[in-house]
Amino acid sequence: MSRTRRRITDASLSLTPMIDVMTVLLAVFMVTTPMMTNGIDLDLPNAGTTVLTGTDHAMQISVDSAGRYYIGTTQLPLDDVIKRAVAMRGENSNLAIVINGDRRADYGAVMAVMGKLKTAGFERVGLRTKLDK
Repeated sequence: MSRTRRRITDASLSLTPMIDVMTVLLAVFMVTTPMMTNGIDLDLPNAGTTVLTGTDHAMQISVDSAGRYYIGTTQLPLDDVIKRAVAMRGENSNLAIVINGDRRADYGAVMAVMGKLKTAGFERVGLRTKLDK
């Protein structure tokens, strides 16, 4: 009578490759996350202690202390900013606009953007500020 031998298989799971992959992913996210913040450095004014929340994505228009206009990090003349906003509204009819005005920006430069956006038919326009602490 022949004896049948059973094979014993090792069912252990090696965690070392999984930890290596997770470490690499962590490093990639740590490096790329600061780059995902679009825009220029502004000194925003303080206003209020509560945060307004919304589920919609908003287009960010920035006005620096010298009165220059930006979408993201791209400096544009005011008319081109409005043209891009109108083009983006064609893709998203619920587009909201957030104006990031530097604390030292000329009030007229910020109001010029708001006025031109209103003339172009935008109703959802807001101003971004820092929270009071």
